[in-house]
Amino acid sequence: MVAKITMPKRLVAALNYNENKVSQEKAECLYAGNFLKEANQMNFYQKMEAFERLNMLNDRAHTKTLHVSLNFDPSEKLSCQSLINIAERYMDQIGFGEQPFLVYKHHDAGHPHVHIVTTTIRDDGSRINTHNLGRNQSEKARKEVEKEFHLIRAENQKKLLTQKIQAVNTEKIIYGKTETKKAITNVVNAVINTYKYSSLPEFNAILKQYNVLADRGKEDGRIYKHRGLVYRILDANGNKIGVPVKASSINSQPTLGKLEKQFVTNAEKKEPFKQSLKKVINDALAKQPLSLSELIQALRQKNVYTLLRQNAEGRIYGITFVDNQNKTVFNGSQLGKQYSIAQLQQQIISADNEKSLSEIAAVKTKEAVFQKESMGLLLHKEASQQLNDSHRSIMPVLYELLSPKKLQEFGPWKLLKKKRKKKRKM
Repeated sequence: MVAKITMPKRLVAALNYNENKVSQEKAECLYAGNFLKEANQMNFYQKMEAFERLNMLNDRAHTKTLHVSLNFDPSEKLSCQSLINIAERYMDQIGFGEQPFLVYKHHDAGHPHVHIVTTTIRDDGSRINTHNLGRNQSEKARKEVEKEFHLIRAENQKKLLTQKIQAVNTEKIIYGKTETKKAITNVVNAVINTYKYSSLPEFNAILKQYNVLADRGKEDGRIYKHRGLVYRILDANGNKIGVPVKASSINSQPTLGKLEKQFVTNAEKKEPFKQSLKKVINDALAKQPLSLSELIQALRQKNVYTLLRQNAEGRIYGITFVDNQNKTVFNGSQLGKQYSIAQLQQQIISADNEKSLSEIAAVKTKEAVFQKESMGLLLHKEASQQLNDSHRSIMPVLYELLSPKKLQEFGPWKLLKKKRKKKRKM
């Protein structure tokens, strides 16, 4: 068991957090300790009033609220009464046994856990000392509760609150390389103990990653009619090869009856992981993949295996997502209408068309610029030609006027008329 303690400044914040979970059907208020009424007989304001009545007795204290979460290993199947008994014992051990407190069981995580809300103000107005509460009283109480209720120790939970689920450490089976039954057993046991699936096709979507198939046989066959189940090895093309292994011969007994019971419980357990998977898919779609293959490749990089479901004619009619990070499986339609195969294909086509239109627009823009530049060059050329033509028409005149002409060689003296001499009168 892992205990985590926080001390919100306002009681209403802690109470609101848990009550909102209840209204969203993600939690339930199991128990009201040291209250005058049962938990299911009080509304939000009645619970709040019981705490505030004590808090008003102390004006000096800055923090009056204690919010505790007790987290258990995913393998521990604890009843509601067991959770109440554990919470009571823990609160008594840390010195809050006589305080009013509320116990909420949450369903929004992959492991069982409860939240406890209480006040640090006693009925005489004094405040319970919470200095080093987590390191001292809580750590001691945790160990005693683990021992008393035979819980998995916090040290063995491998940092439950922060650890990310690791991928199944199982090599893909290649027929002829590994002994068939042993290889199938290793894969099936690993998947059954870690993944959350709610149907046989979802179970097979996980197994297919490791070249294994849970096979009921043909509908008119003996195995199917007797609700039998065998496990087969698949080759690289998805074809069944080798000798089938009966489910009853595997040590974990992964029979159809056992799986069907898990389908029911897993349907609820996997719900909290729906949003995280949708976010991964949305991020991949935001990059505008041009085909389903591009989308599948982008999701694979995020540790999400995608399986396309096809009919006998090869037409794709469904899509399944295996979230190997959170060990959950969802059909596209389970996530929402926009994640169905039809809608995903439509989004990809729209993205492709949008990209094509943008590319066409870019080409047209370049063509327009080119035409404008070409027209400018043409106009410039025509203007230059006209200018040259006008120059040619004017040039002869200018040439005639400005060109020097060679004159006849007449000296100035030759231009003078001969002056006749006058006769002198005698």
